[in-house]
Amino acid sequence: MIGVRNVRMARPVKVLSAATLAAVFTLVAGCGNSGGEESEDASGESARRKGVSTPRMTIGMVSHSGAGDTFWDIVQNGAEAAAAKGNVKFLYANDKEGAKQAELVQSYIDAKVDGLIVTLAKPQAVKAAVRKAVAAGIPVITINAGGEFSKEFGALTHIGQDESVAGRAVGDELDERHAKKVLCVIHEQGNVSLEDRCAGVRKGFRGTVESLNIDGTNAPASQSSIEAKLQSDTSIDAVVTLGAPMAAISVKAKEAAGSAAQVATFDLNSAVVRLLKTKNVSFAVDQQPYLQGYEAVDLLWLHRTNADVLGGGKPVLTGPALVSDKDVPKLEEYTGRGTR
Repeated sequence: MIGVRNVRMARPVKVLSAATLAAVFTLVAGCGNSGGEESEDASGESARRKGVSTPRMTIGMVSHSGAGDTFWDIVQNGAEAAAAKGNVKFLYANDKEGAKQAELVQSYIDAKVDGLIVTLAKPQAVKAAVRKAVAAGIPVITINAGGEFSKEFGALTHIGQDESVAGRAVGDELDERHAKKVLCVIHEQGNVSLEDRCAGVRKGFRGTVESLNIDGTNAPASQSSIEAKLQSDTSIDAVVTLGAPMAAISVKAKEAAGSAAQVATFDLNSAVVRLLKTKNVSFAVDQQPYLQGYEAVDLLWLHRTNADVLGGGKPVLTGPALVSDKDVPKLEEYTGRGTR
């Protein structure tokens, strides 16, 4: 087992337009119910084994991912693994803009999917669409972001971590590492979960926390912004990034600025594990994205086949846990296969 400290209480991402989704669903509709068909593995190839005998079902996921966010590759890997096991056709679409996310949800409603997985990073933008799905009899599970809105919008449950708790854990850890001033880098403005993370860091940290908004989809501009901030304020001795791709960017910015600030990050990917190994990243917050995708698909399958619901009205937590260089040996194995 990885020696994490439990906290108290890749492929390019493609954006599917409504028109593309409609074409996809036309193909799906011809499949019909096919219980016992061969399952598909995470790469979309035949797993060469019989799936469950339950009727074929289609589940769609809409996320707020921007281009190049490896976190969502891992979520999809988990969802596809559960889909292969459960005779499920899994479909994925994403857009960083809330209005576009709502349009994608509507496309899934129009296609009459059997279940829907939605992130609530920009809850007000997707609220009406999610409620419309529930009203149409499509069971919804929310994951990753905006868990506090999940029940209000009619979802069965929310799967993810408590972002405020995770943020406070980061603040506590930075205190133990003797940091005095933290730069919290928000790579997507308006994302409620990222804002909650920084707010949590403020609550848990005894020193000063300053936020910096950047465009996480523009790596050169992001690096320049962080570098400029570190050059202008030499009192910053810790940088907290809120997504794995931002960690490597911040390390480069720190080096270019000649800063001695330590870097910590939320989320994992293979690059973060390498940075943990070399101690260029002090620690990372793991919320198990593979598990979020897997459990969301599996719970929708269980709900259809056995009317099961988890959580008892509370979120199903997949984190947080803090990992460091001591956890690298196992993490290298898991990130290498796309499951952490």
